Amino acid sequence: MPDAPSPLAIVHGRVVDPASGRDEIADVVVEDGRVTHVGEGAAHAVPGADRIDATGLIVSPGFVDLHVHFRTPGQSHKETIETGTAAAAAGGFTTVCQMPNTDPPFDRRKRVEDARRRAAEEGVVRLVTTGTITQDREGHELAALDELADAGVVAFTDDGDFVDDTHLMQAGYERAAILGLPIAQHCEVPALVDGGLIHLGPVATQLGVAGRPAGGENAAVARDIALAALTGGHAHIQHVTTAGAVALIRDAKERGLHVTSEVTPHHLVLTQQALLHVIGDEPYNTDAKCNPPLRDQHDVDACIAGLADGTIDAIATDHAPHQPDEKARAIEEAPPGMVGLETAIPYVMSLVDNGHVPLSVAIERLTLGPVRAWHLDQQLGLPGLGTLAVGAPGDVAVIDPGDMWTVSVDTLQSRSHNTPLIGEQVVGRAVVTVFGGEIVHDIRGLDGRAS
Repeated sequence: MPDAPSPLAIVHGRVVDPASGRDEIADVVVEDGRVTHVGEGAAHAVPGADRIDATGLIVSPGFVDLHVHFRTPGQSHKETIETGTAAAAAGGFTTVCQMPNTDPPFDRRKRVEDARRRAAEEGVVRLVTTGTITQDREGHELAALDELADAGVVAFTDDGDFVDDTHLMQAGYERAAILGLPIAQHCEVPALVDGGLIHLGPVATQLGVAGRPAGGENAAVARDIALAALTGGHAHIQHVTTAGAVALIRDAKERGLHVTSEVTPHHLVLTQQALLHVIGDEPYNTDAKCNPPLRDQHDVDACIAGLADGTIDAIATDHAPHQPDEKARAIEEAPPGMVGLETAIPYVMSLVDNGHVPLSVAIERLTLGPVRAWHLDQQLGLPGLGTLAVGAPGDVAVIDPGDMWTVSVDTLQSRSHNTPLIGEQVVGRAVVTVFGGEIVHDIRGLDGRAS
């Protein structure tokens, strides 16, 4: 058995814990992997604890991400469990949920069990696993959902593909409801987005490429909300991007349906214009190509409003690593997606700094919001997950909201670096991340044991 971590006191920070309504200068003490004391002068209760001086910094629960791709097994040249969880720690994330579109996918008990074993052995933060909705993610036949649930998946999703067969999905929602797990859907109707590369709009016209209309997302969201109403199941809408989808989700919640949703940091800030911010010789930036695509400003504004008013439950990165040679291809061939774990804080802090979202709301959507959306505290047997309550897991993010840094190959922990922020100077960063009482990320030597 490894030795238990020494008691750790994070002192004099601005503690923001939305679960308790706390926003004050205080100390947080972690012992034996759990939060044991929180409050002004709380560190005095454990005089022998190692200390981190968080003066001028924000101290929050460790972030929780419902949507990451770590590419293992099958594409470890893009990301591994080790590099992916290191990137998570560098972004302040202590619990992340991996999608099942691996090779092979997580559609069978043994594959899920293998994924969970590797996560426990190789991860530096908590990595949990989702299972597929359909066998081999082909959309034709339901996976053995009961077996996947028994193996420990926290949701069902064919992420990257919308399950178009409504009759099949009705059966899926009915079974998932019995199992008490959400169906997390990538919402774009295939027939409406077939061949589309980026958002259907002026940038697609300028580049002469086919577009993906907002209506493809809206129609898919409407279908899954209808299935949630019909079956009593839990529909979770992944990476919301359109004003129409936000309105549909808001209406569903007002009707009392079990519908939750997430939005990515990049869809809260960037528009389709980011595709034209060129670094190389091509008239476009494939690092800004993602599915669903970057939309118009009115869609971004609607997503921000939905995040602020609680329509959208969680910020999730959709961390999707690809290697430079893959993204260097023509826009028709370059794979969609961007890394996002390490750039989430700058994106989100820009919303806070611009007055679009209060800090407490932003932190809530990164911590308690995703936990509540999928009942992760109950699923994982971790009371207090996403909070700094006494007895909660000792997962803490220490954030410098004013840290100015340049996003580069050298500053990112991920094995891939496909983000339109490469070369950009951004503001806001996790400087220390604590997982289960252990410091797993520390860029300034603030760790009292190391300084």
